[in-house]
Amino acid sequence: TYPARKDSRFGVSLAQPVNLEMWEVGIGMLGGGGTGDGGRVGEIAGWLRVLYDAPAPPAETFDSYLHEADGSRLPAPGSRTRRDLSWWALLAMLPEPPPATEPWSPGPVLLADQGLAVLRHGPRYVSLECGPHAGGHGHPDRLHLTLHDGTVHWLADPGTGSYVSRDLFWYRGTLAHNAPRLDQVDQPPRPADCLAFDSREGWSWAVGRFGEVTRTVVCGPAYVLDLVELTGQEDRLLEVPWHFAGGVDVTSPGRWRSGELAGEFVERVEEFEPADAGPSITARATAAHHALDVRLLGGPRLVRGEGPGLPGTGRTTFLVSRVPARNARLLTVLVPDAADAVRDVRWSGDEIEVETATGVDRHRIGAGTWAVTTAAGRVTLAGALDPRPAFTPFLVLEPHDLARGLALGVDAEPALDGTLTGFDTSEPLTLELEDQYRRSEEPFTGPEDFSAVAWVNWTDDALVVAVEVRKADVWFRPADAPALRLDNEADDIHSDGLQVYLGEREGRGFAGYLVVPERDGTLRVRLAGGDGEPAAVRGRWRAMPDGYRVTLRIAWPAWTRPHAGGEVGFDLLVNEMYDTRVRRAGQLVWSGGNGWVYLRGDRQDPERLGVLELIG
Repeated sequence: TYPARKDSRFGVSLAQPVNLEMWEVGIGMLGGGGTGDGGRVGEIAGWLRVLYDAPAPPAETFDSYLHEADGSRLPAPGSRTRRDLSWWALLAMLPEPPPATEPWSPGPVLLADQGLAVLRHGPRYVSLECGPHAGGHGHPDRLHLTLHDGTVHWLADPGTGSYVSRDLFWYRGTLAHNAPRLDQVDQPPRPADCLAFDSREGWSWAVGRFGEVTRTVVCGPAYVLDLVELTGQEDRLLEVPWHFAGGVDVTSPGRWRSGELAGEFVERVEEFEPADAGPSITARATAAHHALDVRLLGGPRLVRGEGPGLPGTGRTTFLVSRVPARNARLLTVLVPDAADAVRDVRWSGDEIEVETATGVDRHRIGAGTWAVTTAAGRVTLAGALDPRPAFTPFLVLEPHDLARGLALGVDAEPALDGTLTGFDTSEPLTLELEDQYRRSEEPFTGPEDFSAVAWVNWTDDALVVAVEVRKADVWFRPADAPALRLDNEADDIHSDGLQVYLGEREGRGFAGYLVVPERDGTLRVRLAGGDGEPAAVRGRWRAMPDGYRVTLRIAWPAWTRPHAGGEVGFDLLVNEMYDTRVRRAGQLVWSGGNGWVYLRGDRQDPERLGVLELIG
């Protein structure tokens, strides 16, 4: 099956006809082989042969594959053949499949552009999730760990649930993944960096970093080591959820008592109280007559709770390792389906000893390296990487040029009373062009109907912004309006109003705010991405004959040090709404419209922010 990353459906087989013909068409597009394809056709043909030989999964309905819409009523054949493909595949695929140059043999691989590190040992598949957040369909699951041992999917990425069920928001939360979180809140929408990846002599490793948390995964012949480290300047609560397949039982002596775990969908929370202060807590997961042994080291407090399982499977029990600390290290040893393969684990500082049936494996953590000494010899894993490799998309339809503007310094803050009193209005930012508009059903009708002009000033304490919006029929969503209950979107985007974004030019900070005028002249503010605080924004608005004007201040975030001649990332979005609609009609974007308004919610890609130069 496909790994169900982000908003993907869980458990979709690659042997479905809709997927088989993708590979067939790909081979056809490559021309059937030859000196120019670099061996790709033979490699794909080997992969395709594996899928055709695999037991056929039951047919599923795909919107883009309607000729098999009733296939779910029919029993699955023993395996799939080319006869199961759609008629249009005949237009692209070769008359006969090319021979596989060699059997498909998967190995460790780093998908650098996606940030996915895959470690393999035989049939075992382990992956570490790094890379970008991926916008509206991304999940807060940086450093998520997946484990499949060839038979059981012990640690799975759940993908997404039903778009019309409330538990969709569970699957879009950090706690639903095997990913670390801090202080019992979801991860912010930021990228994670893959710092190292290497594979040699039967051992492989990957190192990922997300903010203050680093996760190191080492895969060997008999077991997997997982080390999660927190380094910071203040006390935090580090948590690592574990969603094991099947049932999981803690085998260390102790008892369960009432506990606490933040999460809307979590029930029956208990905390484990060990009978003694041993070096580790042990557990065992069982599924399909197989077992996974688990050893938890580093002094974790172990919590269990009940929450939604994989989509369509009902509720299940999961574990959470947690430790309150400023600097913390949690080590977990995962041993798939091997009775007594690991007899003991000893850990001191940067030395880890794993006692197995064949001897003692000694692991040494170095600066950018991981050395393993076994009875067979010594292996040193390294492979340091550029944390942010340059991403090259397959196709660029519209290269994006950064918008640029000026923020003028003022000695005192303007009145912020809905007027322009105190603003320096000599350098306006305009939003009036068709290529600054994100449309829905109707195209941009012109600046006479909908446009905006803004002025940005700054002081040592805040960025101050005035925005005049030209729009005849203004509609602001009341704070007490009935909830729309639309997935993936905050209700307040479906209103006339603003989205304002600030970003640190080196990419270390980002904050967005959604601003809607209230009836009494105040502003309703909520966070729209990043790590800002709604309380950082205040101001007022006034009605105008042909629209409205908003004046507001944004207190400088801690990651910004404003000074004359400096630069700050900035964007301004103006939402367009009418009282006859349920969803907004469109929005103007200072940095450039970039297509359609659908599914964008209240998010804006930090990479698209324009640049304001601070003028003294």
